[in-house]
Amino acid sequence: MSPGLRSVLAATVVLSALVAPVLARAAQPGEASAAPAIPEAEDPSLVLVRVVKATKGPVTSDVVLTGDIQAQAQTNVAFRTNGKVAERRVEVGDHVGADQVLAVLEPLTQRANLDNARAALVSAEAQLTQAKVTFERQKQLISGGYTTRPSYDNAEQQLRTSQAAVDSARAALGTAEEQLSYTELRAGVPGIVMSRTFEVGQVVQAGQAVMVLAQDGPRDAVFNVYEALTAHPPGDKTIHITLQSDPAVAATGHVREISPTVDAASGTVRVKVGLERTPPAMSLGAVVIGRGRFASREAVVLPWSALYRYDDRPAVWIYDSAARTVSVRRIEIDRYGFDDIVLKGGVEPGETVVTAGIQFLRPGQRVALAAQDAGRVPTQSAAGEGGR
Repeated sequence: MSPGLRSVLAATVVLSALVAPVLARAAQPGEASAAPAIPEAEDPSLVLVRVVKATKGPVTSDVVLTGDIQAQAQTNVAFRTNGKVAERRVEVGDHVGADQVLAVLEPLTQRANLDNARAALVSAEAQLTQAKVTFERQKQLISGGYTTRPSYDNAEQQLRTSQAAVDSARAALGTAEEQLSYTELRAGVPGIVMSRTFEVGQVVQAGQAVMVLAQDGPRDAVFNVYEALTAHPPGDKTIHITLQSDPAVAATGHVREISPTVDAASGTVRVKVGLERTPPAMSLGAVVIGRGRFASREAVVLPWSALYRYDDRPAVWIYDSAARTVSVRRIEIDRYGFDDIVLKGGVEPGETVVTAGIQFLRPGQRVALAAQDAGRVPTQSAAGEGGR
């Protein structure tokens, strides 16, 4: 045997002699030499998940609506007499004063009636003058006994009749002048012309609305909302309004009017929000965005990560703390939030919902909880030990 081989054999014998006592102490008689158990959370065969316990709490719906600015009062402007339109002096969008002339009718008939009324008044005044002279003469004659009493009475009656004719002629003249003024269209209130339905040369009737005027004054933000929203209006009816083109322009308003009927075409309800102060930039027709916090209610809220799709319907995974397994359950969603979902049904308060690791799950699968969740969601055995 070579010297090198003898050295290797000697080293092996020495090493065996050193290790044998250690192994003898580790394997005492009557002791099992089984491998140490792997904790469940570290078992590579289990899927690690995170869970959250479902609780019911107050939920407030923040609703965002789009509408436009309108005047609280609008006036339908119409001519007060029949005629043919001779002149139109304003356009849609113009701001007009209360006594500004908006349009004019051809005043031929009205001017003729005015001339007749003036002539009738002149004739009645002439007859009155003659009746006065006759009455004064009869008055002087009867005082001297040169006329009869019937003649005096006739003169007095003629004077009174002539005076009444003058009063009637003056009233007719006033009516004719008023009828002539009706050929000029005036709004009567200051505002902005919103629309018109006539042109020059068109024949219009008295009382026929030819123009719509938005009166100056308070403004409304008008929204068309779905009917269910009106069942839970904001507690203080406060709506925050911002201009769509410039969100820096803001105002605050209160719900002033809710239409009692539903629009047949759109199925919506018109809601008018009166603005406390209207910024100059919020002109008529400007598009605005309204934000309101509507009445709160009790509901279960879960994070977005808990949402799962099962048979083309929304679902979540429910964790069974007794069996440490998961099962899929369909849910009804009331609304979607920015980072959570509000449930209408499917999950009861107190149930445990999986929020992470759902992409690796199957029904009935055993899972392990993450460390931070294992301490918050007690198992059945832990609960039993606590009750002893």
